[in-house]
Amino acid sequence: MSTLETADQLIKDFEILRDSERLDLLLEFSDALPELPQRYADHPELLERVEECQSPIFLFVEIDEQGLTRLFFSAPAESPTTRGFASLLFSVIDGLPVSQALAFDQDFPFKLSLSSAVSLLRLRGMLGILSRIKRQLREKSQQ
Repeated sequence: MSTLETADQLIKDFEILRDSERLDLLLEFSDALPELPQRYADHPELLERVEECQSPIFLFVEIDEQGLTRLFFSAPAESPTTRGFASLLFSVIDGLPVSQALAFDQDFPFKLSLSSAVSLLRLRGMLGILSRIKRQLREKSQQ
């Protein structure tokens, strides 16, 4: 399954759920956010804060030897919505070739049918995460 199919499937999965079920699914994703590798856990100054988010979230983007996007996030457990957003983006962007990650749908956060379950401000936070991922990729790949 390609990431595009995964993103489309996530949109469909969220779309068919009731608001409370959407929040439950978002919380499931928050539990699945990978821990930071030691190289970033020991050097948090390397991570960029996403100022658009109400809760503190930090990210770092790498491009590996194969030209694939690698995402790293730090978000506190007491911020499950923000962690869920980061985990959703991780699930659909991590491992993509840089060109595909840069072309990833900027409206993805708004297509998850979460606008009646979480505030618009929170959705803009997810959009901020996505925008910073793409900016870091552009800077690191010179695209």
